[in-house]
Amino acid sequence: MTQRREPSAHLDEELRALGWYHYNLTRHAAEALLLSNGKDGSYLLRKSNEREDLYSLSVRGKDSVKHFHVEYTGTSLKFGFNEFSSLKELVMHFANQPLIGSETGNLIVLKHPYPHEVEEPSIYESVRVHTAMQTGRTENDLVPNAPSLGTKEGYLIKQGKIVKNWKTRWFTLHRNELKYFKDQTATEPIRALDLTECSAVQFDYSQERVNCFCLVFPLRTYYLCAKTGIEADEWIKILRWKLVRWCVLLNGSVPCAAVLWYCHDKLPVLEHTSATGLSICMERVLLPGQLDWNTEFS
Repeated sequence: MTQRREPSAHLDEELRALGWYHYNLTRHAAEALLLSNGKDGSYLLRKSNEREDLYSLSVRGKDSVKHFHVEYTGTSLKFGFNEFSSLKELVMHFANQPLIGSETGNLIVLKHPYPHEVEEPSIYESVRVHTAMQTGRTENDLVPNAPSLGTKEGYLIKQGKIVKNWKTRWFTLHRNELKYFKDQTATEPIRALDLTECSAVQFDYSQERVNCFCLVFPLRTYYLCAKTGIEADEWIKILRWKLVRWCVLLNGSVPCAAVLWYCHDKLPVLEHTSATGLSICMERVLLPGQLDWNTEFS
């Protein structure tokens, strides 16, 4: 069993002096910050909410934000394939603009540390109109709500609609929209898919291809293939999370079993046939009460 180590007071002091350390910034806030004001290669370091000895490096790609662990062992810091005896050594490594990539194969150069403090003009507006649009409401009616960003990007192989050939396309996922482009350099998408209209995401075995999965929409089922099984699993996991999250936000619960497919080892199995009737998959069901949005994507 891995022994968890709390960071020393000295390390905490060094981190607070680091200009791009963002303390307890959440995953959502990190993505919003980097997507709105960062650029390709921007990054920041923050505390992970998984364990005391873990930190998260949030990195902006072209259209998404990726997150990587930095682990404190008690005597060193581990990042990627390297181990650093001090925070100073780790910072020197970042100063040399390391190139990193995950199982998905997408490479990012860490070029722009995003500062914790950014100066803004101290300007405030004066209130000239002030009234209430509702009456009789209480604090219980104030329910804070915002869509998750949950970004991801990468190349997938997609089957054509009319001619059933396969072409490599660049996919980007942002909020509830999945777009695909001719390639990574294209500025205009070929199509944008509204995931609120998607009823299921599942592995597919009907196309005689490996690492294949499909997205079921009312008028069409999209068949996609990844280069590796790990990459396909990552896409399926985040797409299913989006579907379940949308149903919970919309209805307060998940209305149908089809959207409940969410990987979990200790849950009952559900058999389902896709809208095309071609593929059957066995998936595990996650009930609404078992969803933990804060820890699933930390």
